[in-house]
Amino acid sequence: MTALTRLLFPVPALRRSPEMIFAWWESRRPVYNLIVGGTGLVTLASISVIGLLPPHPPLQVPWQAVVLYGVLANVCYSFGFAIEALLERLWGNDVAPAGPLLFRQGLAFGVGLTLLPIGLAWVGYLVALGKMILG
Repeated sequence: MTALTRLLFPVPALRRSPEMIFAWWESRRPVYNLIVGGTGLVTLASISVIGLLPPHPPLQVPWQAVVLYGVLANVCYSFGFAIEALLERLWGNDVAPAGPLLFRQGLAFGVGLTLLPIGLAWVGYLVALGKMILG
């Protein structure tokens, strides 16, 4: 089993307590931050490159927005533990552990949301280019 497979499709424990669920989520937080943060660096670099293209639209991301986004991404990540613990409390062993599914979906959403500004930057660039061409 590869490291990626173990991360995204772990074999769940049969008996789980809130502490075990919390530890499971927290053991994956550094990887989540690394993936979403790396995606953020790709986004910032892409926006910078788009801003270098003529007509040089003013595309800048304030550092405060980057920090706020990172904090909010981690707050949202924490909801994964809360949701899984709630499901475990409501249904116990009657439902399969939801953590791996929640983690995969949250990771995909976080990466997609982090890449969204690249598309917005392209729209801004095309608007600026259109204004330049049309006078």
